[in-house]
Amino acid sequence: MRRYGKHTDEDDIRSRPNRKGNRPRTNIRPKHEDAAEGMVLTVDRGRLTCLVDDRTIMAMKARELGRKAAVVGDRVALVGDLSGMKDTLARIVRIEERSSLLRRTADDDDPYERVVVANADQLAIVTALADPEPRPRLIDRCLVAAYDGGLEPLLVMTKSDLAPPDKLLELYGDLDIPYVVTSREELESGGAADRVRAHLDGRVTAFVGHSGVGKTTLVNALVPEERRRTTGHVNAVTGRGRHTTTSALALPLGGGDGWVVDTPGVRSFGLAHIDPSRVIHAFPDLEPGTEGCPRACSHDEQDCALDAWVEEGHADPARLYSLRRLLATRERKEGD
Repeated sequence: MRRYGKHTDEDDIRSRPNRKGNRPRTNIRPKHEDAAEGMVLTVDRGRLTCLVDDRTIMAMKARELGRKAAVVGDRVALVGDLSGMKDTLARIVRIEERSSLLRRTADDDDPYERVVVANADQLAIVTALADPEPRPRLIDRCLVAAYDGGLEPLLVMTKSDLAPPDKLLELYGDLDIPYVVTSREELESGGAADRVRAHLDGRVTAFVGHSGVGKTTLVNALVPEERRRTTGHVNAVTGRGRHTTTSALALPLGGGDGWVVDTPGVRSFGLAHIDPSRVIHAFPDLEPGTEGCPRACSHDEQDCALDAWVEEGHADPARLYSLRRLLATRERKEGD
C-alpha cells in the first residue's frame, strides 16, 4: 500500500514525541514522607498561612490534591520552601484526617456547604442579652451544627448589665451547656476574658456570633497583640468605629495552652447539610431509647420510641423537648 508517497507497515509506525520531556505519565503520586507538619491559620484567596514549628509560612494547595480544600484548623503536610521568608511559598501536599468539622450553608435551601473550621474541640456561641436582642433560633442552629460536627458547645452571654440571663439560661438549662455570663464593663476591661479562658485552656475553640454581640472584642482580649502579630493579622473592615472580622483566623490563646478561632459575624446559619440522625448523638441519655424507633424516624412522630423511653423514667421529659426543638430548627426559620 502506498500512502503519502511512502510504503508503510507495522515497523514504520512513528511514536508521538513527548513535548514536556521523555518521562512517561504516571498515576503514581509521591508519598512525601519527609513533608513537614503544619496547621492552617487562615486562608486568603488561595494562599494559606500555616504554622510550622514556631514560624508562619505562606503556602498553596498542591495540584495533586484536586478539589479537596484545606481550611482553618486543618493539620497538613507541606513541602518546598519552609523558611517563612518574604515572597517564599510552600506546597500543601496532604490534608490529615479531621477530628471534627464545623459547617454551615448560607440558607436552608442553599446546596453549597461552607466549612468554617476543622479540628476544633469546642464552639463558643457568643450572644448579647440585649442590644442586640438574643436570637434563640440562631443559637439553636449553631448548637445543631456543633453537635453534628463533633464539637462541644459553650454559651457566652454578654451585656448582663442591660438584661438578666435568667430567661436564656432557662431555655438552655436542660441541655447542660456550660456557660459564662459577662457585662459590658468586664468585656471592655478584659475581666470577661479571664472567666472565658478557664473553658479554653488546652482546646481549639471556634467563636461564632452575629454583629454587635462583642465577639471580636472578646477574642482580642483573649489574644494579646504581641501574639497576634507573630501569627498573622485579621483581615478586617473598619467602619463607624466597629471592627468586623471578614475571614476566619486561628490565634494562640494568651495565658494558656490552646487556640482561638475568630470567625466572621453571621447573619444566618443554614443547616441544609445537616443529617438529623446525627444530632441524637449529643443526647446520650436519649440515644439508647431510639433502638425501638421505626426506620428513618424523625424522633417527632407518633411511633417514635423515645416517648415510651421517657415515660418509663429513663430520661427527663425536658431533654426530649430540647432534642425535638433543636431538630425542628432545620425546618423552621429563625424568625418563626
